[in-house]
Amino acid sequence: MEVTRIDHIGIAVRDLEEAAKIYRDFLQLKVTGIEEVPDQKVKVAFIPIGDSEVELLEPTTEDSPVAKFIEKRGEGIHHIAFRVKNLEEALAQAQAAGIRLIDESPRPGAGGARIAFLHPKSSNRVLLELCERTD
Repeated sequence: MEVTRIDHIGIAVRDLEEAAKIYRDFLQLKVTGIEEVPDQKVKVAFIPIGDSEVELLEPTTEDSPVAKFIEKRGEGIHHIAFRVKNLEEALAQAQAAGIRLIDESPRPGAGGARIAFLHPKSSNRVLLELCERTD
């Protein structure tokens, strides 16, 4: 598996606009790519910084995984996403290594990415995302 960089750090927030203020107004970063991802029940905003991004995640329903995360743990870092060259290959290698998968095959993510999550029980309680982009 070839990991090329940290793609983004996902942060669970209750209110995307409110959360974006510190990045936009204080850090003077541009908030871009606001979109809804219906199958994940979230609205996301990207904040590019260097080769990576911060991804703000606002739940769109009370039963979304991000809403459940906020209810249980409060707002904060939700996941770390690693950019990989070949997502199917990375998942096969993870599975062969005995890593527990949340997603056994890629699914569409925000920003045109293909994504898959690894179970936090396999990574010291940190939710890891593998991400493949065509750019």
